[in-house]
Amino acid sequence: MTETITIAERSGTAFPLPRGATLTVIDPKGEQVADLLAFNAGDIDEVISSGRTLDYAESIYLTTGNSLYSNRSRVMLEIIGDTVGRHDFLLTPCSVDTFVHFYPDLPPHRGCFGNLAAALAPFGVTPDRIPTAFNCFMNVPVDGITGKLRVLPPISKAGDSITFRAMMDLVVGLTACSAPDSNGGTFKPIHYRID
Repeated sequence: MTETITIAERSGTAFPLPRGATLTVIDPKGEQVADLLAFNAGDIDEVISSGRTLDYAESIYLTTGNSLYSNRSRVMLEIIGDTVGRHDFLLTPCSVDTFVHFYPDLPPHRGCFGNLAAALAPFGVTPDRIPTAFNCFMNVPVDGITGKLRVLPPISKAGDSITFRAMMDLVVGLTACSAPDSNGGTFKPIHYRID
């Protein structure tokens, strides 16, 4: 059995993910978001793209059978398993600016953006290269008439997971999200496993 690795609450990590490997992101306690980024390991100018992915899927809700595309319209990751079925690919990683804007009464936190920037720096990824993340387990319903977004607690339960297959050699960034509203008001770890 492959080792399950813990990402501590409000932190992040980055790691290589070779082509053909699978990455399973697990919500061990329930209602916890994990921001995921992917870069081509051989050329970090090729990066996961919300716009390309949502365009080709013709949906904002992605699950088993959908692919996550790069800015060059190539498949980076395929979703091959999903026990939740609700994730977000619209909203940017939370950051110090997010906290100033949405949580002015709370101490600012560097958020997923800062955690991803720190974790990806050894791979040559600078902050300006960080795009919109695929937000595993994040629950962002959209009003079909007004377009109004809401951030609600994730519907993920303890032990729920989403599994991806790498379609190219990748560098992946992954967090345990730091924003209160995204996680039902509490902060919990994220687990992941590479097979």
